[in-house]
Amino acid sequence: MIKMQGVIIPIVTPFTSDDKIDIEALHRLVDYLIDNGVDSLYPNGTTGEMLKLTLEERKLVAEEVQEAAAGRIPVFVQVGAPTTAQTVELAKHAVSIGAAGIGVVTPQFFGVNFREMVEFYVQVSNSVPADFPVYLYNIPQCAANDITPEMVEAILKRTKNVVGIKYSFADFIRLKDYLLCADGQFDVVVGPDRLFLPGLAMGCVGVVTGCAQCGPAPFVQVYRKFKEGDMAGALAASRQSSEFAEIVKAGANMAYFKAAMEYNGLGKTHMRAPALDLTDPERKELFLQLETYERKYGIKR
Repeated sequence: MIKMQGVIIPIVTPFTSDDKIDIEALHRLVDYLIDNGVDSLYPNGTTGEMLKLTLEERKLVAEEVQEAAAGRIPVFVQVGAPTTAQTVELAKHAVSIGAAGIGVVTPQFFGVNFREMVEFYVQVSNSVPADFPVYLYNIPQCAANDITPEMVEAILKRTKNVVGIKYSFADFIRLKDYLLCADGQFDVVVGPDRLFLPGLAMGCVGVVTGCAQCGPAPFVQVYRKFKEGDMAGALAASRQSSEFAEIVKAGANMAYFKAAMEYNGLGKTHMRAPALDLTDPERKELFLQLETYERKYGIKR
């Protein structure tokens, strides 16, 4: 069983000017990320504008990312959707294309109670092979539902393949509680980019970082230095990665990620409405900030 660890990229979904998925740009991004040392890819997540995609588009993105990765690093597909039936359909599709595993965001918008949350994850997890990794995905500030540690324990009692959780809210007490689930044998992946190193220090296994797709190097260094036991090096890299995350707005607006892709020579892509591309002044200011950042750290293009 391959599991999430290290620097995991929730890649954007690039769109053409006529609002089609830009397959060539998606492949270029996958190659760029792998060439720069990230550990795995996570398509169709929040950063990928998942809820703006049809089921067929989500399948297409998953297939193209899996094909582009070509076995070089694992691909974990985010399959959470508005209904359980759709989520199961996407989960089975991820298995069929050879993905390493899936992430499953909580039900969105409509509130669910304890029993409904547990049943949702049990049904999805049981729809795929028992040795196929399933990660819970909790982002309560967006989804309006929260997975409590008690829910985690209830889910684990009824499933064999739920191995961890991605938690995208900045709450260290909750991180600690998740790390205690299953007698400490439950993997926790940090969502907030700037909490990567503190999360590792607590026992988390990695980060799902949208910011790193715009500039992977410092994020990769955080993980490598930490694993080597070089805490001074990890701290220096963490400070650099946090500074970079501030420049690209730490995921508050994915248009900054797509503009940064253009800055990195990966071509110009677009957002899907109602989200909009950056204005020309915003784009110009971002490029100036990226140039200043590169000069400060001696980064050569």
